[in-house]
Amino acid sequence: MSAEQKVTIILPSLNPDEKLRLVIEGLSRAGFDDIIVVNDGSDAEHLPNFPSPDEFSNVEILTHAVNCGKGAALKTAFRHFLNTREGRVGVVTVDGDNQHHPDDVAACAEVLCAIPQNVILGVRDFSGDDVPARSRTGNGITSFVFRVFCGMAISDTQTGLRAIPTVHIPRLLEVEGNRFEYETNMLLELKRARIKWTEVPIRTVYIEENQTSHFRPIVDSWRIYKLIIKFLLSSGAGCAVDLGVFWLLAQIFGVAQTNLTVYLYTAIARLISSLTNFTINRKLVFRSSGSVGKTLLRYYILAIPQLFVSAFLVDWLVWDVLHAYASNNAALGVTVIKAIVDTCLFLISFRIQREWVFREKGKHEPNGK
Repeated sequence: MSAEQKVTIILPSLNPDEKLRLVIEGLSRAGFDDIIVVNDGSDAEHLPNFPSPDEFSNVEILTHAVNCGKGAALKTAFRHFLNTREGRVGVVTVDGDNQHHPDDVAACAEVLCAIPQNVILGVRDFSGDDVPARSRTGNGITSFVFRVFCGMAISDTQTGLRAIPTVHIPRLLEVEGNRFEYETNMLLELKRARIKWTEVPIRTVYIEENQTSHFRPIVDSWRIYKLIIKFLLSSGAGCAVDLGVFWLLAQIFGVAQTNLTVYLYTAIARLISSLTNFTINRKLVFRSSGSVGKTLLRYYILAIPQLFVSAFLVDWLVWDVLHAYASNNAALGVTVIKAIVDTCLFLISFRIQREWVFREKGKHEPNGK
């Protein structure tokens, strides 16, 4: 049995044009014998572009009465797959705009069958001159965010061509999001659930500069980046309190060339700012519903060493590297150095808070832990 006969194609579609049939025809010629198309609330004008039941015997169409979003369409197909496709190795998600070549879809299916525990990502090369600027820029920003904030080196964070093993679909169904952010959250879940992924190079195809895309730059970008943006704002608020208190103490009591002053000022400032930061992160950023006591304990297990690292680096930079000395501007200078140090520590803190401090453990933890 070929790889094309071991997987199911999932194809979400909203208001498709004639390219939808071209996609289905290409996949059928490539040997894929099971295709689930999800009509995500398309309007009457575009309904004729969906194939009729007698056109393709290998196609099943699921329908949302109203538009629910690409993420919701994928989830509908995932649930239907689990309930009706026993024995299949997994699914391959494909976009309906004819930008995924059937040979690339087949390549991803073959790698999935060879490595049935890994999620397979079809990744494009964004260096070509024919790549629309918004796509190149968008992928560059998201890849940078994934690498810096999440520790994930993914070449193409926006790819819709993904081969997903059946074993991982129940876990991915629990991921939040019903629109474009769902695909981004799926990638983040790979790290959280310790699911390995494999990248497969695919063609970079943009038809009419991707004008048929339903992606809304402002609204959908907010959905994708809102967790990190909220964390930035929360950390900004905590940082303002932290630096303000630190500067005030240095201004009132002065800066002496001893370890005590920097450590003492850092400790007092961090104690005051940390409670504000913890509350905002718990309630608004990560929306943790776990035990306040346990979460607070983990928070301070992180915050206290971070406090000493910050104080040590500030003290070392001020006196040993920059050879600063007490002056009328000493308070401001030390505060600026502290701001730079804490910005660097912020990047590390985000990943630890997301993956440990505010991570809720339960039945979906790997290995039941």
